[in-house]
Amino acid sequence: MRKLLVLAMAGLVAQLVDGALGMGYGVTSSTLLLAGGLGPAAASAAVHFSEIGTSLVSGISHHTLGNTDWRVVGVLAVPGFVGAFAGATFLVSLDAEVAVPVVAGLLLVLGGYVTWRFLAAGPRRLQFRPRPGARFLVPMGLFAGALDAVGGGGWGPVGTTTLLSSGRLEPRKVIGSVDTAEFVVSVGGSLGFLVALGSQGVNWAFVGALMVGGGLAAPIAALVVRHLPARVLGVSAGGLIVLTNLNTLAHYLGASGVTVGLLASVVFTTWVLWVAWAVKLEQEVAASVPTRTPSSDRSHATA
Repeated sequence: MRKLLVLAMAGLVAQLVDGALGMGYGVTSSTLLLAGGLGPAAASAAVHFSEIGTSLVSGISHHTLGNTDWRVVGVLAVPGFVGAFAGATFLVSLDAEVAVPVVAGLLLVLGGYVTWRFLAAGPRRLQFRPRPGARFLVPMGLFAGALDAVGGGGWGPVGTTTLLSSGRLEPRKVIGSVDTAEFVVSVGGSLGFLVALGSQGVNWAFVGALMVGGGLAAPIAALVVRHLPARVLGVSAGGLIVLTNLNTLAHYLGASGVTVGLLASVVFTTWVLWVAWAVKLEQEVAASVPTRTPSSDRSHATA
């Protein structure tokens, strides 16, 4: 019972991060399940089944608050479903260790670029290019879906990072759309795991605990996304990408626990400074916008 309560709390925290920054649920939950003794395939299966519930609640919440671009969701969902199903059924026995440093290195670079992009704009309003088309979204959805099924997490890190770095969609729309499309991806991965493992290979108690915690957190995270400025969201997501993937690379290269801890501390402190800088820039932008007073309104009316 205690383990289920811990998992429910972990699902709540993971969904708060995932729903607010577009990534983190799969990686956090899978890590806890693996630490609890579950095999990689069983852990990934439990995460995907729980994500059916959490991503559904998250998608509804994001849509209600206007965080979703349904054209992006529609294009992303199908290739994401196909990629997740293929990853779960055909790649369930594949050793993903070979792909770990390559993907982590790529995401680390993209995370750094995302952070730089939102800070380098300076104290002025951010501009975004037209939203991406199918040529951009389809291969991204396939790759992110497959990686998500194999590794237990990857849809958010790949999808959110790639869309943010493209500069074609404001951050709240990126996060809301990626989270909403994740429902279809979770269904695809879950069906694939049923084919590959059978229903006996899924720990349904763990699924339920994660689902309850994540479902409670999803509306809160969507509300955070709705009200945080684009620059602060972008820098927060970029910093999380850098922190998690640098940690992944350090572990892969065999760094000691002390080294990993020191590295994480430095990066986390830098991340907090980045977010503080983003908040300061937003305050400067707000201060530069002329405010309308009742007297000015009356003068315009009489003129």
